[in-house]
Amino acid sequence: MFYLIATIIISIASVVLIVVVCLQEGKSAGLSGSISGGSDTYWSRNKRKSKEGKLERITVVMTIIFFIAAILLNVGLFTKL
Repeated sequence: MFYLIATIIISIASVVLIVVVCLQEGKSAGLSGSISGGSDTYWSRNKRKSKEGKLERITVVMTIIFFIAAILLNVGLFTKL
């Protein structure tokens, strides 16, 4: 039962991660954006409230869930031997 739940959690986290990463915008500003002072814009200060900020937060949370489930599944497989 534990293996089934962990596998379902990993599968859901994987699909959500793929979708969220595909929805995020690229970081095209790069070095030229930081030199020209693009980091002090209204957008960068209020980024947490924007769609992009929420997508980044979802990415971090789903990555943590994925790794915890993978570690628990791996530990569970080796302790069963």
